Amino acid sequence: MTITFPFTAIVAQSEMKLAIALCTIDSSLGGVLIFGDRGTGKSTTIRSLASLLPTMKSVVGCNYHCDPDAKSLCSECEFKKSAGHKLRSENISVPVVDLPLGATEDRVVGALDIEKALTQGIKSFEPGLLAKANRGYLYIDEVNLLEDHLVDLLIDVAASGENIIEREGLSIRHPARFVLIGSGNPEEGELRPQMLDRFGLSIEVKTPTDFKERIEIIKRRDEFERNPEKFIAKWEGSEEDFKKQIMKSKKLLDKVEVDDQLLESATKLCAHLGTDGLRGELTLLRGVRALAAFEGKKKANLNHLKKIAPIALGHRLRRNPLDDSNSKIRIERAMQEFFASTEK
Repeated sequence: MTITFPFTAIVAQSEMKLAIALCTIDSSLGGVLIFGDRGTGKSTTIRSLASLLPTMKSVVGCNYHCDPDAKSLCSECEFKKSAGHKLRSENISVPVVDLPLGATEDRVVGALDIEKALTQGIKSFEPGLLAKANRGYLYIDEVNLLEDHLVDLLIDVAASGENIIEREGLSIRHPARFVLIGSGNPEEGELRPQMLDRFGLSIEVKTPTDFKERIEIIKRRDEFERNPEKFIAKWEGSEEDFKKQIMKSKKLLDKVEVDDQLLESATKLCAHLGTDGLRGELTLLRGVRALAAFEGKKKANLNHLKKIAPIALGHRLRRNPLDDSNSKIRIERAMQEFFASTEK
């Protein structure tokens, strides 16, 4: 079992932790992109996500973690079910899969099992990282450095929820629905607009400037590295409480009301900012609902919209050649203008 730094022990970076928590509560949010300085805890925070996730029900032996109660199953589970076999289930950890920069296309999408082909003469499919991430999370560090052909592939799969492989005499189609999480340093290159649009939320993280916070970060990291087991045990209660809050929020999510007045404000805000398409409005709707559930409230309000808008719309702004301000400053300025005019 991989030892990870406790999520609740991470100092500061509240916006990043909130975005990850919201994507855990509602996977339809579309994942989160975290850009910022090196050494600000991006990878640490994302990898600590696994400890927050409740177990999920899966068909025993299924390469794609099919839910036995779902209407849509992979071809293997569907065949067993139609043949009259009962699908046995087990509780497994929600997968959090790393997609390394140097991964080949075969490693990502899956390929012919060479060993079986050579030793048994059988054409068999060996699932890739997309299969392993189904119903879970796919994490890409340095996502802005990912090769173009892999970016194209991920865009297609993220849009369809299916991975289709046609090669070496194999024709395979399997479910590949996952929450996409990416991190990177903007100094090393920009992310393609098509890929950027696939992320529901976007966060910009900075190196903390408060000296007390910096000292606390150093102390906790040093304590963790000296004795990981002891440090994890120290934060076990806090982790369990946070996990219970996530589970409670997931149960409350479908009961949260978002009235037409709030939706109208969300739509007008997107129009005011000039965002393309309707993905921004959909993300705002899901975001305010998840935030209200996280706070234990049954109705979303304007304060939820104000909190979600910067992280849901910042990466959807059109470039303005006459304004070199970063997206966060531009969206905060636009929100001040918009809400000042609507509150008159």
